[in-house]
Amino acid sequence: MGLGVAFLLVILVLIYLAASIKIVRQGYQYTIERFGRFTEVARPGLNFYPAFFYNVGRKINMMEQVVDIPGQEIITKDNAMVAVDGVVFFQVLDAAKAAYEVSELYIAIMQLATTNLRTVMGAMDLDETLSKRDEINARLLSVVDHATNAWGIKITRVEIKDIRPPTDIVNAMARQMKAEREKRALILESEGLRQSEILKAEGEKQSQILEAEGRREAAFRDAEAREREAEAEAKATQMVSDAIASGNAQAINYFVAQKYVEAVEKFAISPNAKTILFPVEATQLIGTLGGIGELAKEALSGSDGLTSGGGASVPQTRRGPFEGQ
Repeated sequence: MGLGVAFLLVILVLIYLAASIKIVRQGYQYTIERFGRFTEVARPGLNFYPAFFYNVGRKINMMEQVVDIPGQEIITKDNAMVAVDGVVFFQVLDAAKAAYEVSELYIAIMQLATTNLRTVMGAMDLDETLSKRDEINARLLSVVDHATNAWGIKITRVEIKDIRPPTDIVNAMARQMKAEREKRALILESEGLRQSEILKAEGEKQSQILEAEGRREAAFRDAEAREREAEAEAKATQMVSDAIASGNAQAINYFVAQKYVEAVEKFAISPNAKTILFPVEATQLIGTLGGIGELAKEALSGSDGLTSGGGASVPQTRRGPFEGQ
């Protein structure tokens, strides 16, 4: 009888100890209550709290969590209706406040984010709501985090998932975008044409400048050539004058024959000349050429033309075409 009672007491003690041991998983914290009143928070691991005196109040998830903001229709500042949904990321920092400062933590966060989303986007135009998502997220994060600070949680991020304007507004925006792109295309095309005309004008300007410089250089070269030709002509005339002054009659025949041949050459190469009428007889031209030959022989013979007895022999000359008959 006594042995059975002792065995029963041992069993009861073991059951009591097992009920008093609390094992908390990693990432969670338990609130411990004594006769229904919060006393402390049990950390992850093995904890011992006497049964019947202490019990677990709430099991709080300390990891980062996410709450969906349900889709809703919001009227913007310019009276456009858009459908919006999003998500809120949060983490519990104080398990006691999260357990006892607010009832239904998830529903409270969702409702708070929903109402502030309406407030923020209702104060913006449609174009701003579509183009300033980062600004909307930042404003929602600031407002919701400040409001939930007393609940022992930290709002880490608020993200807008989707903004859906009405179909007619989407079609109007598509037409506007198309018109804007066509406008930019026309502007770019006209800008390209203008640049092309500018480059073409610049090219023509450079071409005219180079052509003018070429004409100037050619004129300078022509003038220099004429100057040298005039110098040569003057020198030849001077030589003929000296020869005439020294009593050499063949020199004047040579000079006149040269001019005569040049005049005949111009008649021959004239594009309008079908028939050439020589103003002189052919025998006179032959006689002129003979005078040129005599002049060359005289120049080459030099002193061989001198005769003995101190007298110079006077060569017989032929009459040129311009000498008296």
